Amino acid sequence: MSTTATVLRAATDDGSNQLLTGSLFIVIVLITVAITFWASRNNKTAADYYAGGRSFTGAQNGFAVAGDYMSAASFLGISGAIALSGYDGFLYSIGFLVAWLVALLLVAELLRNSGRFTMADQLAFRMRQTPVRTAAATSTVVVSIFYLLAQMVGAGALVALLLGVDSQTAKNLTIAGVGVLMIFYVTVGGMKGTTWVQIVKAVLLMVGTILITVLVLAKFDFNISDMLGTAAEESGAGKAFLEPGLKYGVSTEAKIDFISLGLALVLGTAGLPHILIRFYTVPTARQARKSVLWAIGLIGSFYLMTLVLGFGAAALVKGDKKAEIADSGGNLASPLLAEAVGGGSGSTGGAILLAFISAVAFATILAVVAGLTLTSASSVAHDMYANVWKKGKVTEQQEVKVARLAAFVIGGIAIALSIPAQKLNIAFLVALAFAVAASANLPALLYNLFWRRFNTRGAVWSIYGGLISCVGLVIFSPVVSGSETAMITGADFSWFPLANPGIISIPLGFFFGWLGTVTMRDSDAEARYVELDVRSMTGAGSEK
Repeated sequence: MSTTATVLRAATDDGSNQLLTGSLFIVIVLITVAITFWASRNNKTAADYYAGGRSFTGAQNGFAVAGDYMSAASFLGISGAIALSGYDGFLYSIGFLVAWLVALLLVAELLRNSGRFTMADQLAFRMRQTPVRTAAATSTVVVSIFYLLAQMVGAGALVALLLGVDSQTAKNLTIAGVGVLMIFYVTVGGMKGTTWVQIVKAVLLMVGTILITVLVLAKFDFNISDMLGTAAEESGAGKAFLEPGLKYGVSTEAKIDFISLGLALVLGTAGLPHILIRFYTVPTARQARKSVLWAIGLIGSFYLMTLVLGFGAAALVKGDKKAEIADSGGNLASPLLAEAVGGGSGSTGGAILLAFISAVAFATILAVVAGLTLTSASSVAHDMYANVWKKGKVTEQQEVKVARLAAFVIGGIAIALSIPAQKLNIAFLVALAFAVAASANLPALLYNLFWRRFNTRGAVWSIYGGLISCVGLVIFSPVVSGSETAMITGADFSWFPLANPGIISIPLGFFFGWLGTVTMRDSDAEARYVELDVRSMTGAGSEK
């Protein structure tokens, strides 16, 4: 982290450059705050707070979904992985894109039609409310917390380093500031404010990515083959840089680990709570389909452009700057590429593009953390408070008030955990969130939609079985102990060899769901399957 700090401070040593960077950050924050206040005027009911009054068009929701999905891990992490590992790094882009197709084909429209505000609405429709909603809410909060940690740690590092902040206290205050902003968006703006912040972020991200992509390709006369060839030469790996196996082919264990990571990424998206609730913000199933089409276009275009960002960084960022990318784990590839195509270090154009891309990355983080916090707060208020504790005997105003209080609590927890987590690997936290979503949420959702016999025990066993096995295996993996980069140094209790547990925990989630179902018959759940099936296909009665 200290090397990364030196890199970014070097890029902003000039006082005017720091002023430019700081000004862009402030402008983005002011825009999002203004949007939140504007949206808050229309937050009157639970539907307004949780689902934006179902008032967004397919195109608007498509931009918001893309804004929610394309996190800082995608913008900074994937381009860095490509810059360092070539072809193997691009597999991340492919995994995230294919994952969205899985969410579209298996879950999106059916969930929109058969639910109301949260993932648990769909699961609990034909099950016993208390155990299923409790399990779903627990899983939602765990996934969201891991994802929040990754985003907030990234936000704290990005802002602190680019503004030249060096002391640990200042970095902690930066993370706390991001957390306060996150709580503000959710408590004041609700889903409407959060959605518009995500739309603005998606537009900024696409504009920034397109701009850098065009500038990079212009350096090679728009000849992608020349860019790839130069990247291979500059990488030091030669042709191997453009072929599979540079990173994940070094051993059998590495290959299995990659398969495990791929499973988590591809299947996890369809179980991510903050993505799933976005489909409740449109008024009809037709608009839900339209929003998915818009999202696919935006997300697909973005992940294709990460190829240019990554290989462009490998080709154009040279000398000490290339070493700086490696020292940062690849996270500085996009900012340093922007500086390079803008004219290089010390140039006005380079400083402007560096500041702009960094501000876009910050906007990306703000939008994602707001969506995650809203998802967790909604699940606590709607599932736990209104339906488990109060058994449905609660007014909409009381429910929304509890959601706002929950946002404060969850935001506080995220801030408290993010400060000591600053040395943790952000990619690990994101991958773990995907693995938990794929292990706990996806099996229950698919069984509930497509298996008539599925029942309460199956749902609870599936969620808790996938959740506990996933987190448990990570605790006993080299990520936590037994390696040089482990979270806990000086200890070794890592008997599980893989960094990502998806290849084990995802099948276990499906297995526990099957086992719980076949060991108990529930005639009521089976009887209501037909009604759920009709809802999922037509949307009839889903808003009641």
